[in-house]
This record gives sequence, C-alpha cells and structure tokens, in this order.
Amino acid sequence: MDQYLLEMRHITKTFPGVKALDDVNIKVKTGAIHALIGENGAGKSTLMKVLSGVHPYGTYEGDILFKGKECHFKSINESESQGIVIIHQELALIPELSIAENIFLGNEQASRGILNWNETIRHTIDLLKKVRLDVDPLEKVKNIGVGKQQLVEIAKALSKNVDLLILDEPTASLNEEDSANLLELLREFQTQGMTSILISHKLKELLSISTDFTILRDGQTVADLHPEEEEVTQDKIIKHMVGRDLSNLYPERHASIGDIKFEIRDWQVDHPLQPDKKMLKDINFNVRSGEVVGFAGLMGAGRTELAMSIFGKSFGKNIQGEAWKDGQKIDVGTVNKAIENRLAYVSEDRKEYGLILMDSVRKNLSIANLKGLSHRNILNLNEEVTLAESLQKRMNIKTPTIEQTTGNLSGGNQQKVVLGKWINTDPDVLILDEPTRGIDVGAKYEIYKIINELAESGKSIIVISSELPELLGISDRIYTINDGEITGEANADETDQEKLMTMMTHSREASV
Repeated sequence: MDQYLLEMRHITKTFPGVKALDDVNIKVKTGAIHALIGENGAGKSTLMKVLSGVHPYGTYEGDILFKGKECHFKSINESESQGIVIIHQELALIPELSIAENIFLGNEQASRGILNWNETIRHTIDLLKKVRLDVDPLEKVKNIGVGKQQLVEIAKALSKNVDLLILDEPTASLNEEDSANLLELLREFQTQGMTSILISHKLKELLSISTDFTILRDGQTVADLHPEEEEVTQDKIIKHMVGRDLSNLYPERHASIGDIKFEIRDWQVDHPLQPDKKMLKDINFNVRSGEVVGFAGLMGAGRTELAMSIFGKSFGKNIQGEAWKDGQKIDVGTVNKAIENRLAYVSEDRKEYGLILMDSVRKNLSIANLKGLSHRNILNLNEEVTLAESLQKRMNIKTPTIEQTTGNLSGGNQQKVVLGKWINTDPDVLILDEPTRGIDVGAKYEIYKIINELAESGKSIIVISSELPELLGISDRIYTINDGEITGEANADETDQEKLMTMMTHSREASV
C-alpha cells in the first residue's frame, strides 16, 4: 500500500481579482487523520473543493494523485466514485424532506426502480447510531436543530463507499459532548482503515486527534507539522496561521458595569408544533449596561429558543412573560417592535437567518436600518455607501469592495458582516448566538474586541456559546440553562468549566 493516499501538487486557483490558492502542496498518509488549518480565507475550503471536483479539472493548475493515480475530477460524482466524500461547512440538506430521504438522496435504496422503504429506514437507523443521533428517521430536517443537521450530513457521507472522508468544520455546530463523540467516531473509522482530512478552528480538538498538520496562510502552504517528529502546540499552530503571536486569546476589557438595562420576567414558551410541550419555563434574567452576560447549556437546552422568542417572538407559541428595558415594560411582539426598542439578534445560522448571500456586502450591512438611510421613503445611496465603507473598516471585513457578493466571503468575514448589520441599528441590547462558530482564532479575537468595544460604550451584550472557555474568557456573568429552565448563575471570575457543566446538567431544583 502506498504511504500517501493523496497528494496535491502545486495547486493554484484564481477567482476574478483574487488568487485563492498559490502553489499549494499537501500529502495525506493512508490511515491518517490529517488536520488542514488556516484562518478564514486562507484557502482550505477552496483546496478541498478542487479535490472533490466542485472546482473541476481545467479550472485550476496543478496535479492531484489519489491512490497513486493522477485524477481529473470534473464533478462531485466523479470524486465520490473513487471514494472521496466531502462534508462541506454549508449544510446541503433539504428542509422539507425527512432525515432518511436526505441521507439517501441520490443514493436511493431501490430495486428495479422501486424504492425499498424498509431498507432505507433500517440503514438510516444504523447510520444515525454511528453518529450518536437519537431521532426519528422520518422526522423532517427542518424540525431539528443545526447541530443535529450536521450529524445528519455526516451520516449521509457514511452511507457511501468512503476511502477519504473530508470534514469541513464538522464540530462547529456541536456541543462538547457531541464533538467528543464525533472525534471518537473518527478514531474508530481510522482503526477500520479510513483516512480523514479534518478542517477545524477548534485547535484543542485537532491536537487531540490529528496525526499530521498542514497549515495554509493567504492561499499558500506555510507549514507541515508531524507530532512524531516534533512537538506540535496550539501556540505554534497559531503563529503559523496568523504570522504572529497571540499572547492572549481573549483581549483584556475594562468593564464599567452600570444599572440593569434589560430584564426578562417569568418567560414561558410552548413548542411551535407541539402545544403541550413547554420549551421555556419561568425564565428570569437581567443584563446591565456595559455588561457581557453569557448563556451556557447543552444542545437542546433552550438557549437559541430563548433568544429567538425574545427577539420579536420569532420562536414558539403561547409566549407569556414580560420584557423590561430601562425600568419600563416594552413590547417585543414583532421583530420591528424589538428593533424599535433597540434590541438586536445575531442568529447562530448566519447563512439561513443572518445574510442574503446573493446580495452585496453593502446591501447586507444596510438592510436592518434602511429607514435610517432613507428620506421620504427613498434610500439615499450615497449615505448607504458611506455607511457600508465605514462599517467595513470598523469591522475589518476583508473584501476587495463593498460590492462583493457576500456569499463569496470567508466564514469569518460573513460573520463580521452580520455583526456590522446589527451594529448599524445602534442597539442598546445585542444578543449574539454563537458569534464565533466556524471561524478562526484571528477572526475570533477581532470579534471579541468588537464585543469589548460595544460593552465599554455602555451596550448590554448577551452571548450564547457552546464553548465554555469562550464564555469564561469574555463574560462578566454567566447563566446556565437546562431543559428550558435557568439552573444557575455565576460571576465568570468565580467559576470554571467544571462548575458550569455541573449547573448545565442539573435541574433548577437541584441548583437551588
């Protein structure tokens, strides 16, 4: 057997005005778990799209050798037929179809053109067990959370004959327990002879599982690291990624916390499809001016549901309770009313709810506050351009022009656009749901600085995150939530991950 299952030599890929890949080289050993690392925009996803045929042969320069043979893939079907399966960062599921239908879409379990539903369901159950997902195979994808949808994508990939499994940010949407299960699955697959390429910004995960590391920066290969030859540390990886040392992952903030700015009292929310199921029960919390308040909880605990129900009652039915701001009860019954009361919400799913990917950066930055840029209901284009350019500089959005299509930006820069869009509304209370999901350490640091600047200017910030170190690093105070109830509260400098996890997994009665 060849030592290297995959070799990509001198790969160069150019888009209009941008050289995304510049003479990139990577070698992946048979049976390896190979980490591909770099900042957003470094070229990782583009390189894998070249490999899988998304960017077909003839649109790039360089050579691809797989199993010792030169390959000229012109489509995903061609690369998959050779045993290369890629799970992209962007989910490719059809919301209205069931989990089983999504997993076997294009790979139907059929005989003589007749779909065998019994076989489809049986295989789906087996695949879901492999990814530790306990759901009904006939459940529609739209009814499960984004984290579970990621697991469905992985199950879909495993339904094919895989020699090389490529995972682009597979744990970005997962909590710590589900992430650990997925990494354990990759180890199991490795013992069975499968080779994996893992793209992730969670460096601790990569260090715990990867056998080799390739690091890209600005479309070029800058380092190949092999733990059996040298010590590979988080600091070493970061220095290669960003070209500089990050002495502290969380920038220092000088908090000046004032009076209670925003408060939720006795909040209750029923499930939108199951009226007899209570999603949120007797929620009470507050956030002060200049304060960053974190919300910690396992997947399904109710964090996103809480945020969406508060912001214009965008989730749930039979919502009861009160929202107070500056000592006065306010109406958050619609998104427009929430915005009028100077609330803003950055969704965990920026592609589905945060951005219009086909529109320009300019339009996305201005869309939440068109009223402020209009005179007698006519949009002032000059003011819109000035605003967009100002926000681009303030947020350090890396784009050739504000007219760039937002979908062509890297994940980190898309996240900055979403954040800039809501900053444009000048909110008093900003709810950030997984604000750094799927972005690199450099972009995370910049977003942390923006959060600090907003808090120091007197804004009240609520941060929902599945990464406990992140919450501990940027929050002043943290609430824990479990099964739709707030189960604990602690000052960030007086608690740790173990204490938070204990509160996250206990009932409210046990915490009292």
